[in-house]
Amino acid sequence: MPVVVIDPVDMPGPDVPSVGATNWSGGMSATEHLVELGHRRIAVVGGPEDYLCSRARIDGYRAALDRAGIPADPALVRHGNFHHDGGYERARELLELPDRPTAVFAGSDEQAFGVLEAARQAGLSVPGDLSVVGFDDLPMARWSSPPLTTVRQPLADMGRMAGRMLLDLVSGRELASQRVELATSLVPRASTARRP
Repeated sequence: MPVVVIDPVDMPGPDVPSVGATNWSGGMSATEHLVELGHRRIAVVGGPEDYLCSRARIDGYRAALDRAGIPADPALVRHGNFHHDGGYERARELLELPDRPTAVFAGSDEQAFGVLEAARQAGLSVPGDLSVVGFDDLPMARWSSPPLTTVRQPLADMGRMAGRMLLDLVSGRELASQRVELATSLVPRASTARRP
């Protein structure tokens, strides 16, 4: 039975077609945005360590720090799940550090909403005291308070591409590529600001 995997958790076998997003460059662009705003204590809250997309986003984060000449601090790298509770719990840990971060890149918008909640409970203003960037650009990202800066993952385009690939397979046509990655893009909103 023909199958195409969308946003695989791990690298599928060479004979399994898949469609994903440029997670590494998304992580890099999120972190570069924060660096350009003057942040140097930038934390990352990723998803599960064994998820391919989570590893790629954190690798992009590290690459952006390295490119800017900012040493990566292992204390600022946290893993959880891609949900609100995971972002909230990891952000609470980060905000209790003696030298807390001034910015957080969350591996998903849901995690970023958890970071926003932890900041509110700690009495911090976003973006005045803490800048926050998410990943996905869910519809609710523009309605959060403040509206969330995020990396747009082209979810609808990923679905369309997987559908086309599947139709090609069903029709007996050979695929141009077994692995397709669609570009991500940064969407700046009000949750990030220049470091005071």
